[in-house]
Amino acid sequence: MSAPKKVVLAYSGGLDTSIILKWLQTEYGCEVVTFTADLGQGEELEPARQKAELLGIKPENIYIEDIREEFVRDFVFPMFRANAQYEGLYLLGTSIARPLISKRLIEIAKETGADAVAHGATGKGNDQVRFELAAYALNPDIKVIAPWREWDLTSRTKLLEFAEAHQIPIAKDKRGEAPFSVDANLLHTSSEGKVLEDPAVQAPDYVYQRTVHPEDAPNEPEYIEIGFEKGDPVSINGEAMSPATILTKLNEYGGKHGIGRLDLVEGRFVGMKSRGIYETPGGTILLEAHRGIESITMDRGAMHLKDQLMPQYAELIYNGFWYSPEREMLQAAIDKSQEHVTGTVRVKLYRGLASTVGRWSDHSLYSEAHVTFEEDAGAYDQKDAAGFIQLNALRLKLLAARDKRLSK
Repeated sequence: MSAPKKVVLAYSGGLDTSIILKWLQTEYGCEVVTFTADLGQGEELEPARQKAELLGIKPENIYIEDIREEFVRDFVFPMFRANAQYEGLYLLGTSIARPLISKRLIEIAKETGADAVAHGATGKGNDQVRFELAAYALNPDIKVIAPWREWDLTSRTKLLEFAEAHQIPIAKDKRGEAPFSVDANLLHTSSEGKVLEDPAVQAPDYVYQRTVHPEDAPNEPEYIEIGFEKGDPVSINGEAMSPATILTKLNEYGGKHGIGRLDLVEGRFVGMKSRGIYETPGGTILLEAHRGIESITMDRGAMHLKDQLMPQYAELIYNGFWYSPEREMLQAAIDKSQEHVTGTVRVKLYRGLASTVGRWSDHSLYSEAHVTFEEDAGAYDQKDAAGFIQLNALRLKLLAARDKRLSK
């Protein structure tokens, strides 16, 4: 690959991406543009601007953007229409943020005339795959630089020495080994590494940052009502809210009641197992409520087919194929299934659990007349079930008769 002339770097303002910024300048002698995304990670982003300027980045080459609404509206909500969970448990909080960051990297590269983008993902993880597959899907001619796969800064000591040699500020707590690595956005917080690397050892409670311990949560349940239109939440307790505002509010409810904690050993796309502690308070409530409204508005056949498609859909997102034709095909089917997923769900929040306790909709398929144990006024003739059973039993009876004949 020829040396890039201008690189757009996904920049957090932290030590690692600051080292990457300086390394790009020294290694390639190129101009660097920084992009810092506000995805709801809960951190002040202005220090990233100051750090970039300190490292010689021109003010016009520093991009800091609040993309929370786009993140939730165009990425999180479409994913939740599918009830997507990787390996049956993980709500894909890190995975779903990467295609949006990559999208903005490519757009900024076009705006600024950059010929390359760079990220700070390591060569052991999934994020390198997600960033790069998305980048190439959006611009097949873009150069992607992954410093962790190129440089010789293979230890924390070497990183700190590089930082000191280039006058990169080092926070005092960075002098020692960080207890664990954290990734955060409006959907979740992910913690990995160090004190979490032995999956046999319970995670220390200080790892959890967004949720109180369920044992310390209020001893009184709280009830909320979530309104849905075509599969997406649009209101809480009757108050209409924007997508990011809804997720923010659900996070507050979930955090207060200790909802959404997950200790998971997952199979990374690159082949290894890793242990992570995830907190997805609002997303866990949303998943429960979405399944609640689907239960009365979706046909059984459509719901069961969607549940069969979900693991493949979730794996595509986890593996970085958000911009693939197969994900888009599945999304079209999932979105079609949500046409009547409109109504309201009442959810009980109590000590780590979110439970659907009520649901109603003008689009409901639920017929009390058909399921009642009382008189049904002729809505259902129970005698019809006899023929239904006989027809479904026919092949089973033929199989049993054959096996009986052959066993003699």
